[in-house]
Amino acid sequence: MAIHCQASSSRWNRILKQPSAVLAALAESSGGSTALPVARNAAACDHLPHIYGVTPEEPVASESMNVDVVLIGGGIMSATLGMLLRHVQPEWSITVYERLDRVAAESSDPWNNAGTGHAALCELNYTPERPNGEIDITKAVHINEQFHQSRQFWSSLVSANVLPEPKSFISPIPHLSYVSGEEDVAFLRKRHAALIREPLFSSLRLSDDRAEIERWVPLMMDGRDSDAPLLFTRSDDGTDVNFGALTKHLLDALARGGADIALGHEVGSLARGADGRWTVGTTEIASGERKLASARFVFVGAGGRAIHLLQKSGIPEARGYGGFPVGGQCLRSRNRSLAARHRAKVYGKSTVNAPPMAMPHLDLRMIDGQPGLLFGPYAGFSPKFLKRGALTDLPRSIKR
Repeated sequence: MAIHCQASSSRWNRILKQPSAVLAALAESSGGSTALPVARNAAACDHLPHIYGVTPEEPVASESMNVDVVLIGGGIMSATLGMLLRHVQPEWSITVYERLDRVAAESSDPWNNAGTGHAALCELNYTPERPNGEIDITKAVHINEQFHQSRQFWSSLVSANVLPEPKSFISPIPHLSYVSGEEDVAFLRKRHAALIREPLFSSLRLSDDRAEIERWVPLMMDGRDSDAPLLFTRSDDGTDVNFGALTKHLLDALARGGADIALGHEVGSLARGADGRWTVGTTEIASGERKLASARFVFVGAGGRAIHLLQKSGIPEARGYGGFPVGGQCLRSRNRSLAARHRAKVYGKSTVNAPPMAMPHLDLRMIDGQPGLLFGPYAGFSPKFLKRGALTDLPRSIKR
């Protein structure tokens, strides 16, 4: 499977040649795609195998106590940043600290996200309706461009034999939007008309033909009221991204290149010294041994634990931030006969003034080559900031 994308390679060339552009790009971008649709850029990646240890004749030494970069959290963000840094600064030493005994066990786990990559092909909250009735597609176009840039980066890593075959972490799956009722049908028609003028959305299809829609999503149409007006859009450019598998591949590649992936290590302290270096205090959970690492740079990609670590860091930017763990809970099924009747990701329209997480969706997931369905979300609440967090997470985050 090849990775393709419609984004220009010039931006990634610039990012990969300029270390200072890496963080700016990450701050701006968030997401992922397949047939793996990403354009290959030989010039940008012809030296990647040496950098990432695919040809390990000269292994890079790892320094666990005195490093250039510490990445906190073993998820997709730390893995992506680590891979970018390994490209632009191959001589830098990198240590990744993960509290759990495996990587990608929280938000990056494939059952803890829908795997759309937030490509904006079916997510209706990215195309709000203006007061004058026009559809604002600015955010959708921007997000889709970012998604293609991520795919292009993954493609370069596949071309360099840093990542395995794309099918191990990304699968082509159509993305559909669904609405019912006259008002929402009118909205989706206007959204479609606005988006198809953009090259990235030119293949977006619109249908109210029930026979056609039943072929697209037979499980959803089974027993549905035949009189209610409904409308679907469909993009065959959609994908399902297994960010858990992708995270593991990226961190494995980093480890081959000399990075230290320290599992079962909880970061308990984070402070910046007068010399500008960061002192990171960790505890090895299994043994209770405490360790210190000195780093030039620290990235906090710890999901729900980030707020506690930022508060400990003392940086002024952390002041005034808080967390309130209201989330969405989903049902999941590995019933293959059900999954066979729903070969798509379908997103509906949330009610007025509802948060984006309230957008209903039924997703086909491909996890380790096996199909499954994810449906939701239902409102959820817990004082824990992570699935494997503590009941005291919320109260401990409150500062005067």
